Amino acid sequence: MVEAVGLGTEGFEPGDVVSVIPPISMVRWPAYGELATFPVGHIVKHPPSLDWETAASVWMQYLTAYGALIDISKLCAGDFAVITAASSSVGIAAIQLANMVGATAIAVTRTSKKKAALIEVGAAYVIASAEEDLASRLTDIVGSAGARVVFDSVGGPILGPLTSAMSKGGILIAYGGLSSEPSPLPLFTVLSKTLTVRGYLVHEIVNHPLRLAAAKQFILEGLTAGSLRPIIARTFRFDQIVEAHRFLESNEQFGKIVVTV
Repeated sequence: MVEAVGLGTEGFEPGDVVSVIPPISMVRWPAYGELATFPVGHIVKHPPSLDWETAASVWMQYLTAYGALIDISKLCAGDFAVITAASSSVGIAAIQLANMVGATAIAVTRTSKKKAALIEVGAAYVIASAEEDLASRLTDIVGSAGARVVFDSVGGPILGPLTSAMSKGGILIAYGGLSSEPSPLPLFTVLSKTLTVRGYLVHEIVNHPLRLAAAKQFILEGLTAGSLRPIIARTFRFDQIVEAHRFLESNEQFGKIVVTV
């Protein structure tokens, strides 16, 4: 969270408490500092219902999930949404967004270690891909109807079972490649089901003013209503930045890591 200095346009006034829209801001305007300069279009007023740390955790996770699920896939009530890397902050945001529009969130995670936490944040089903057969579990859940939307940041061999469980005309949004293995395209499944397999980066939302404005409104409404509930794994002081990065690399966190200044 930062305090706005020298603003007088677009509804902001000097002294307003604001959040910065990532990730473009973090690339072009590095943010590790007590003072930073950002374009006015990349900041949002602090939602009054949230404390500073929680508000600081909002934008990366919810913008990324919103762009894929709401803006592109048009996720809606009655849909199944399969969400891989579900215990990541974006995965958690995706689960909450799915629930917000009445869809059924199926969380795919590597082990069952974080299963209870995923159910707590709203996953209707949790599949531990290293402990269970992903294809059969997905089939058991979605049945012959299939899952219309898959939100995947893993890639690799799981593309086969993921697409096999999809509905005709479904869409798979790939936004990462966590797997170290090749990601073969299941061509005949894609053809027979007329699937869309689409690459996605949050930049396409952040760089489009109208889509970004719609995203901000949607997310702020969800936060105000309590449908979207940011999860904070741990908060570190600014002089603990090394420890914060080590905790991030440990992959032990559930939710966002926040550094306070």
